[in-house]
Amino acid sequence: MTSVGVRTEAEAEDSGPSGYAAARLRLLQDESRSGPPRRSALSDLTDDWLAGLFRAGAEKLPRGVALVAVGGYGRGELSPRSDLDLLLLHDGSADTAQVAALADRLWYPVWDLGLALDHSVRTPGEARRTAGEDLKAHLGLLDARHVAGDLGLTAGLRTAVLADWRNQAPKRLPELRELCAERAVRHGELGHLLEPDLKEARGGLRDVTALRAVAASWLADAPREGLADARRLLLDVRDALHLTTGRATDRLALQEQDQVAAALGLLDADTLLRQVYEAARVVSYAGDVTWREVGRVLRARSVRPRLRAMLGGRGAAPERTPLAEGVVEQDGEVVLARAARPERDPVLPLRAAAAAAQAGLPLSPHAVRRLAAVGRPLPAPWPAEAREQLVTLLGAGPPTVQVWEALEAEGLITRLLPDWERVRCRPQRNAVHTWTVDRHLVETAVRAAELTRRVGRPDLLLVAALLHDIGKGWPGDHSVAGEIIARDVAARVGFEAGDVAVVACLVRHHLLLVETATRRDLDDPATVRGVAEAVGTPGTLELLHALTEADALATGPAAWSAWRGALVGDLVKRVAAVLSGDEPDAGSSGEGAAPTAEQERLAVEAFRTGGPVVALRAEEPVGEPEPLGVELLVAVPERAGVLPAVAGVLALHRLTVRTAELREVALPAGIDGVRGPGSVLLLDWRVAAEYGALPQAARLRADLVRALDGTLDIAGRLAERDAAYPRRRGTVAPPPRVTVAPAGSRLATVIEVRAQDAPGLLHRIGRALEAAGVVVRSAHVSTLGANAVDAFYVTGVDGGPLAGERAVGVAREVEGALGG
Repeated sequence: MTSVGVRTEAEAEDSGPSGYAAARLRLLQDESRSGPPRRSALSDLTDDWLAGLFRAGAEKLPRGVALVAVGGYGRGELSPRSDLDLLLLHDGSADTAQVAALADRLWYPVWDLGLALDHSVRTPGEARRTAGEDLKAHLGLLDARHVAGDLGLTAGLRTAVLADWRNQAPKRLPELRELCAERAVRHGELGHLLEPDLKEARGGLRDVTALRAVAASWLADAPREGLADARRLLLDVRDALHLTTGRATDRLALQEQDQVAAALGLLDADTLLRQVYEAARVVSYAGDVTWREVGRVLRARSVRPRLRAMLGGRGAAPERTPLAEGVVEQDGEVVLARAARPERDPVLPLRAAAAAAQAGLPLSPHAVRRLAAVGRPLPAPWPAEAREQLVTLLGAGPPTVQVWEALEAEGLITRLLPDWERVRCRPQRNAVHTWTVDRHLVETAVRAAELTRRVGRPDLLLVAALLHDIGKGWPGDHSVAGEIIARDVAARVGFEAGDVAVVACLVRHHLLLVETATRRDLDDPATVRGVAEAVGTPGTLELLHALTEADALATGPAAWSAWRGALVGDLVKRVAAVLSGDEPDAGSSGEGAAPTAEQERLAVEAFRTGGPVVALRAEEPVGEPEPLGVELLVAVPERAGVLPAVAGVLALHRLTVRTAELREVALPAGIDGVRGPGSVLLLDWRVAAEYGALPQAARLRADLVRALDGTLDIAGRLAERDAAYPRRRGTVAPPPRVTVAPAGSRLATVIEVRAQDAPGLLHRIGRALEAAGVVVRSAHVSTLGANAVDAFYVTGVDGGPLAGERAVGVAREVEGALGG
């Protein structure tokens, strides 16, 4: 047997379990050998050991028997914790008892060492029948490799299995494609996930194996460039993951990424993920191209016999349909026309991409490769046609994604937009985000394409969507860095100065509307004026509104809802009024908008009774129940400690706060019999039960009465529960951060809290603010995934905003209370 890598005497000195185990341990601990040499050496070492077990007691060894490695072991890809996939093959002539005894002699030592074993005992006929019934078994046998025994028996099986695979390819390859698609749905895309499965996710090792199987069918072959390197990197990462965790796992969990990166000699976990993402995209793109080719070949095979008969035995030339200058459709793909001259036509790559996306067709990999090889670079600034073709590509909707990926696979995107390199394959360590930075930008453009009828300048919307997070490749605030980059890119693409300024403004303020709408008091005139000053014109506001929605929709399900959309829409209306010359309605924080009839009724009842009034609307509204949860209204005569008391009662009842709004409601004399003017605190919550049913409103009110009069020890009860049922923490959350929002309001100081969401968090924040001696005039609470983002409008006891140093001191006190 030919050995890959240098073998030591210690590795082959003993065929017994203890000798193999010691040699295996030495090999895995040998830092001088890693990657393919170690995997090959581990396979060879295992071969020698198993061959020794096979030959032990040779005088009783039956004839016509072979030990065969299949699957990953058959390919010589043994990772430190890989299963051993083994087939004991016999020709049927041996005594059954002898074959069974040989199997025991092989399997039990493997189990004794604690190694995972996938084993079977079959004749060649049985193996072929099993492969015919089980696609996964057939795939494993395609990699069959002889280990010991009758070599001719193994060779005969390999020849028969490959012949079966090629003969059955028209039936089996569509089954394999469906299997890959189902797995992608279950496990997601390796090229984007924060905690990817290296084996099962789309673009992972299973897909590489599927591409090998397609090549073995002789029907089609995968693009070779970069595929071997991608496969090797994914295997190297899996090796490091096995050694780091000591487990047979393929999931690259967050808490293990730094250790795996260190084991591979990489700078950090982000570098590791970027390399994994790049490899996965190579595999995914190769898969897309290969499966399209398989479909084309199978369609041609089904049509060709009938067509040849009709043409008297002559084949028909493929039809070519013009799509754009130098671009045609052929066999369901977009290819270059015969007269196309990419070396003379610098706009051709964008024209071909735009035509493909608008037609909903893939770009031929051969066409993209030719464009990358001989295409001319665009001048700066771009000609008008190039800019229009980019906008056309971005405005095509979902088909834009596959076309963009094809261009990126051959390096054309970074050639067109050099700044793209810094965001390409960049992970986003935020659970709210579904995609990597670059894919998120493309997905935002896809979403923006659906909103182009709402704006007067769809071209600026689409380009701003593509660039809005471009600053994430640079240190500091990505909006600030992105504004500079976007200004340069927009000018290079050929926009005039005024349009460049609009694109830069959109990128700089792409978070402004949603952050203001969900974290600021819209009844405060300073809030609305601040947004109006940042936006500047009604046209820019219109664009920013659409960009905000597209960005959120492309981020993930937790980033957008009907509720958030309504808040942003309300803010946009107010800002539009200011931009048209109207002044925002005056009012103090939390006092501007008139209460609804229901809120007024509860406020009056609370003022009359002198105690809290609770209304729980358990029925969900018709249509989309956004945000998650049900509405809870609480009215309490104004007094200290209301916020922490209500939040604490909700935590005790295991109610998760999705959103919360707190404000004062002034009751003038004479309303519904109220004798004198009064003030009531109104808290409007969206809550959801952690599990089980919602509590009754009467129970909540009873506990709230006790909390307000001091007979219910909320902090003690929460501490007891946490001690009895500690929560599992998969990763260590970043520490909480509490800041003073600059220029947040003229009438109050805005304290912003960002922290990991947890039971009782809002209660602790409320207690800290009370302890700091400030009055909470209004509060705006929201939860994004596992993150709480809250804003509190506070004043001193005199009713005015806090002085600068005092405000910073309050923020530090709250942060200290949350970090303790």
